[in-house]
Amino acid sequence: MPYNSKAFGTVLGRLRTEKGITQERFSAFAEIARSHLTMLENGKKVVRLDTFFRIADALDISPSELMRLVEQESGEEE
Repeated sequence: MPYNSKAFGTVLGRLRTEKGITQERFSAFAEIARSHLTMLENGKKVVRLDTFFRIADALDISPSELMRLVEQESGEEE
């Protein structure tokens, strides 16, 4: 299954929103620029592995769980 930046962005935005965290605050937790977070959520940027791990940590889930959710979302888009 190829990487799907749109699926990653959908999952990221949904999880962040469910936790009630603004982009500004979340970007500080994940140590990324808010503009970068916006591009990730919009599927316009490919997430790097180190950023993926920081995002999972900021969401308080394991990287494998985040990947599982992205893979699930990718399957639903097909």
